[in-house]
Amino acid sequence: MSSSDPDSGVSMDQQIGQAAESSLSEVPGLLTEIDGLLDRLAAADLTRCSDAELVAVAQAQERAINRMTFQGNRQVLELSDRNVPRAMGFRSLTNFLNVELRVSDPARRKDQMAATGRFREFDGQLREPRYPTLSAAFADGLVGPGHVRKTAEMLDAIPHKVSHDKQVAAEATLSGLAAEHTPDEINALGQRLLAHLDPDGELSDDADRKRQRNLWLNRQNAQQMSKLTAHLDPETRALVDMLLAVWAKPGLNNPTDPDSPSGAEDDADPDQLKAAAARDGRSQAQRNHDALSALLKAVFTDGLLGKTHRGLPVQVIIKVHLEDLVAKAGFGTTATGSLVPMADVVRLAAEADQYLAVFADSIPLALYEGRSKRCATLAQRLMSFAREDGEVCSAPGCDQPATHVEMHHAHRDWAEGGRTDIVDLAPACPKHNRMVSDRLGDYTTGVYRSGELVGRTWWRRNHRPGAPPNPARVNRRPDIRALFDQQLEKARGRIHHTEPDPPPSAAYQLTETIPPPVSAVEARLAMTLVENLL
Repeated sequence: MSSSDPDSGVSMDQQIGQAAESSLSEVPGLLTEIDGLLDRLAAADLTRCSDAELVAVAQAQERAINRMTFQGNRQVLELSDRNVPRAMGFRSLTNFLNVELRVSDPARRKDQMAATGRFREFDGQLREPRYPTLSAAFADGLVGPGHVRKTAEMLDAIPHKVSHDKQVAAEATLSGLAAEHTPDEINALGQRLLAHLDPDGELSDDADRKRQRNLWLNRQNAQQMSKLTAHLDPETRALVDMLLAVWAKPGLNNPTDPDSPSGAEDDADPDQLKAAAARDGRSQAQRNHDALSALLKAVFTDGLLGKTHRGLPVQVIIKVHLEDLVAKAGFGTTATGSLVPMADVVRLAAEADQYLAVFADSIPLALYEGRSKRCATLAQRLMSFAREDGEVCSAPGCDQPATHVEMHHAHRDWAEGGRTDIVDLAPACPKHNRMVSDRLGDYTTGVYRSGELVGRTWWRRNHRPGAPPNPARVNRRPDIRALFDQQLEKARGRIHHTEPDPPPSAAYQLTETIPPPVSAVEARLAMTLVENLL
């Protein structure tokens, strides 16, 4: 049913049609055509589409929705530039959006426009969007409102004192990633990018961290419970992360279960631990509490933290890039997924067991076990973590750190003749490791043996025979550093009018651009299908 003007009795559709006939602009006529197409699309028979056609149509539809939202923002900006809302008696643009245009969340819509819109300057000229790459992706329908919001939030957190070329590169990097990741994944990727932008203490320095560090044990309440609050520096955070990874597992250190094993997982009887885990009804927060309590008791009595955890030593394990270590800048990544400033890494390394990961045929630690062993060795676990993509689960979008993963036979399952060689192994969290099978909805994995992603593990979700196949994907989270460096070279070349350096000869090189979720061919196919349906 079309809405009507109460004074004229003319429907909104009729008003648009009348405006299209009398307007000097083609825009009202175009919108009338779109409205007619939507009516025909609503009446089209979707049951005539094959599964592959329906997926392509749905993808094209979502891109069209994003494109229409962007164009709607452009129209709102034009209305604002002309001061039409005020002229119509609205007290603000937000009030106009909410009442006249029926925008359900005007505040977020304004944030979209602030990040991706072109505003008119006092001289009448349109300036470029604040985030041009994000704006272009939004205009093309490659990202939606949720992607825009999360990307803009992360980019807004970059301090103004970060150099202009780095800001340009960061915008291009994160906006490019937004085209193939969910909003939640964009948040995780943005956090990693912000950390990478702070190799020399531009966001904060050691003096700031020392001032802000604190831990308070507050007063007991009526139930004799005490609240513990703290701001931990990166080194202390890394130590706490390892504690919880080892002592806060289900079934361990449960004070309400007399048969619950105490201490670390490695010291517990496997059958006893399995039975205790089945009885364990605690939340993760409660297990964290009980782990801290058990540790404090052990410190006073034994001082033990266990021996190994998932094949890794129970230590703060940190990997760093050689160039960062030489420059004493940047940060190290712990096996628990936290970041440690280089100054703290150097201090911790003074009393640590150090391993040099040598990516060559000659190394004193055995990395190739063939069929002689099923489980990965300590040397293989350390080497896996040391690889560029070894700090998290290899499944796309997963951020489980090295302390929470198992070693997955990515090239061929052990039961099918797979080998326990470092080139065939990949980190996989328990959830994703158990989702590798022939079942519908589970995953098939493999290892790239050549090309730009050589050595990386790909994951493909299994589909029903005859259904549209799913693409093979890799976890792009570890690639933030390389993607940023590529975009930084491009940004500096544009800003300073210099040619970028030739690409480095690395074990693999990332692609220069990230392909959109729907290729141009798929988009044309989808539009053809829509036209045929109509």
